[in-house]
Amino acid sequence: MKNYTITVNGNVYDVTVEEGASTGAPVAAPKAAPKAAPKAAPAAAPAAAGGAGSIKVEAGAAGKIFKIEKTVGAAVKKGDAVVILEAMKMEIPVVAPEDGTVASINVAVGDAVEAGAVLATLN
Repeated sequence: MKNYTITVNGNVYDVTVEEGASTGAPVAAPKAAPKAAPKAAPAAAPAAAGGAGSIKVEAGAAGKIFKIEKTVGAAVKKGDAVVILEAMKMEIPVVAPEDGTVASINVAVGDAVEAGAVLATLN
């Protein structure tokens, strides 16, 4: 028997694996009891993030970053395009939800993003 510690989606499990002849049939393992996950180190901020702001500019759809319209430090008004997202062969402007200053750009041209991903932040 061998003991392993496995982390799945942030949950840590201690499991025991029995060595033996393989029959090709799946073997039900005893239920592994979750144990406290070790504290993860904080994620590193993206290189372009000069200090994330409190206002999030999020992707409305999954796609690829086509163009970055604003730079860190640029003043924006509500509705100004910050990033252009390409989805289904359309260019979709991702706009500032309110007036502010661009605090960070969290993506680069060519990056694939999911709907709801934070593309930039504003102060």
